[in-house]
Amino acid sequence: MPRAVLRFLIPSIAAVAAFCAGGLIDRVVLAHPHPRDPAPEASPPDFALIRQAWDIIDREYVDRPALQSGSLTDGAISGMVDALGDTGHSVYLTPQMVREERSLMRGEYVGVGLEIEPKNDGVQIVAPLDNSPAIAAGLHAGEQILKINGDSVAGMNIARVVDLIVGPAGTSVTLGIFDPSTQKTFDVTLSRARIRVDNVSWSLIPGTQFADLRIAALNIGVSKEVKAALRDIEMQGLRGVVLDLRNDPGGELGEAIGVASEFLRGGDVLLEKDSHGAITHDGVRSGGAARDLPLAVLVDAGTASGAEIVAGALQDAKRASIIGETTFGTGTVLSDFRLSDGSAVQLAVREWLTPSGRSIWHKGVPPDIPVPLPAAAELVTPASLKGLSRKTLDSGSDQQMKKALEVLEHAAAPGPGRRQTLAE
Repeated sequence: MPRAVLRFLIPSIAAVAAFCAGGLIDRVVLAHPHPRDPAPEASPPDFALIRQAWDIIDREYVDRPALQSGSLTDGAISGMVDALGDTGHSVYLTPQMVREERSLMRGEYVGVGLEIEPKNDGVQIVAPLDNSPAIAAGLHAGEQILKINGDSVAGMNIARVVDLIVGPAGTSVTLGIFDPSTQKTFDVTLSRARIRVDNVSWSLIPGTQFADLRIAALNIGVSKEVKAALRDIEMQGLRGVVLDLRNDPGGELGEAIGVASEFLRGGDVLLEKDSHGAITHDGVRSGGAARDLPLAVLVDAGTASGAEIVAGALQDAKRASIIGETTFGTGTVLSDFRLSDGSAVQLAVREWLTPSGRSIWHKGVPPDIPVPLPAAAELVTPASLKGLSRKTLDSGSDQQMKKALEVLEHAAAPGPGRRQTLAE
């Protein structure tokens, strides 16, 4: 599911973790808590001590307007989850964050379009989302947010960071950004907007017989959209696909399994390991639409969670060349547990492994063909290809796409026994 690091999408009023927030890879669906035997070493919390601290704060703290019971409650629950040490992955979501996550999973939200995570006492951009103000402003994965409207975020709780960045459509927020690749800092002002995410889109790549198939997020229904897109590609008689998973924060585990299954004949998509070390095999689903079509996969540091599951499965099966940069490194499956006020605690309950048993937690999926991109590079997308010529494409800065086309041109070249269709 999401990665080893916590991620938050910044939609209208909240960031959502992984997959949303990033995409939970997954959250298994919002679930009510169920009884479990406590770990042998677990001891009951000292509620009297907690109440004592609460009473002292309420009685003595000098900044009286800051004494908001709701904020203190949120902070207390967040603190418990943070104390687990699952930095930025297991997380507490306020009721508003839960609502925003549901909105994002439907592909529509208000915000600036950033997925972020806490890192080294600061905040790092995991991925900018398609069609968002963040993309338009040229923000990139790996950049760090230092300030929000002039105030430092050092030591700030991630929920507070989200509160400061989100807001109504039409309003703006100024972020102070540090780019590790250039060691430069700069300010960028983003206008919050209502954003519609096209989870799946595709276009003919000019001057070729290949399709650019982009998955922006693995939200509900994406695997069906991918199958429909592949059928359309088949109807066009195209001879190969570039599967673009760059800046894809992931989403639903079932959707990741469904997407990978479109390209695989059998075997596993991933393995899930529980807290006792027991392994569950998540196998390839039958009926894949593109099990033989030449395929190249693009990934980068913003490829996370469920998108990493897809890339890892295709890599282990030697089904496609993975091109680009090492992915984010999500390695656990999240489960959501609903609390009585509509908030939720998302906890990592299982680790996922690639079909060969590789752990990518904190490591990521390494590319078969490393192709770094400069920060200023403009990524080719299905939307940007419309009306583009092959000459313009070749002169562009997206070296990863160019390498994918080289790989496909070789793979799709006529040869003995080589298939040219999408399905048997």
